[in-house]
Amino acid sequence: MLTEYFPVLLFLVVSAIVGVALIVIGNLLGPKRPQADKGSPYECGFEPFQDARMRFDVRYYLIAILFIIFDLEIAFVFPWATVFGKLGLVGLVEMGMFLSLLALGFVYVWKKGALEWE
Repeated sequence: MLTEYFPVLLFLVVSAIVGVALIVIGNLLGPKRPQADKGSPYECGFEPFQDARMRFDVRYYLIAILFIIFDLEIAFVFPWATVFGKLGLVGLVEMGMFLSLLALGFVYVWKKGALEWE
C-alpha cells in the first residue's frame, strides 16, 4: 500500500531539492552590490512621509474583502457558464439564487455606506 505513495514522496523530495538549489544558486551567483538607493524605502516615487506602522482605515480592509468576495463569485460563475447547457432549468435557478444573494449583500454594503470614501 505504501508503494502507491512513492510517486508523491518522490515529487516532494525533488521539489524540495529544486527549491533549495535555486535559493543556494541565487545566493552564490547573484549580484552583491549593496547601494544606498537599493536599501532605501520606496513609496510611489516619493520619499516616505509617514511612519510605516501607521494605522489604516478599516474601510481599506473592507474593500479588500469585498474584492475577494466578488472575485470568488466570478470563480463560481465561469465553470457554471461552461456547463450551462447540461444543467438546464435547475442550474439556472440555483445560480440565480446565488447571484441574487450576492447582489443583496452588495446592496446592503452599499446602503451601509461601506463603499463611501471621504
